Amino acid sequence: MATISSAEVARLRRVTLAGMMDCKKALEEANGDFDKAIEIIRKKGQAVANKRADREATEGVVLAKVNADGKSGAMIVLNSETDFVAKNAEFISLAQKILDLAISAKPASLEELKALPLDKTTVEGKVVEYIGIIGEKLDLSYYEKIDAAHVQAYIHPGNRLATLVGFTKAGHDIQVYKDVAMQVAAMNPVSLDKEDVPEKVIAQEIEIGKEQARRDGKPEEMLEKIAQGKLGKFFKESTLLNQDFVKDNKMTIRQYLQSVDKSLTVTVFKRYTLNL
Repeated sequence: MATISSAEVARLRRVTLAGMMDCKKALEEANGDFDKAIEIIRKKGQAVANKRADREATEGVVLAKVNADGKSGAMIVLNSETDFVAKNAEFISLAQKILDLAISAKPASLEELKALPLDKTTVEGKVVEYIGIIGEKLDLSYYEKIDAAHVQAYIHPGNRLATLVGFTKAGHDIQVYKDVAMQVAAMNPVSLDKEDVPEKVIAQEIEIGKEQARRDGKPEEMLEKIAQGKLGKFFKESTLLNQDFVKDNKMTIRQYLQSVDKSLTVTVFKRYTLNL
């Protein structure tokens, strides 16, 4: 049997994120062949993944990041079975590594992200490899990217909620952009503005308004008018630019941005949260 040095074990650990003992055992089984040891760890991951395929992975981390020039950003969700794993430093490191790759490569879809090369395998292969290390089902379940003149990311403490927001102009106080990104996190708008609310959602809100008015004993001929009034309140509370600014409810987000720059507004936003 080949003599396995601590340097070789440490190197394999850096590449695979596997534990020191797992790395040592893989190198011993591979008789010191580094590439074969990697393959042994990956096969173990696939075997564990197959056994845990029917498990639910509803915990995990939501991470968002902006590239160096501030003009594009990406968000990913890496799920685990337990909160214990979600708080594991190496699990978070894996998620960060995937996010960094998404930022640099800008894949068009989640499937393209999963197929990107990472550490002599693919992103998807790396996730499977880590399943064998951690012993839980993991799933890279979400990926989005946005481009704008300025993009701001926000990750809520705990890594369970993140936002990305695109703006029409760069160069303003960073706190302005952060304020809006945190507003999206706190108030969970359904759309950017009234015109962006899907027709299905509008129809649903009108029906809810009618039913509430009907239960309150309002005349049938008044239901549509009452529902339309409630719809206006819905737009005010649920569309980002029309929401009251959390830090100063005397103005809306639109008014807040215009107080900074008349041509400053939001072009797009993304928000994802795990069960809180």
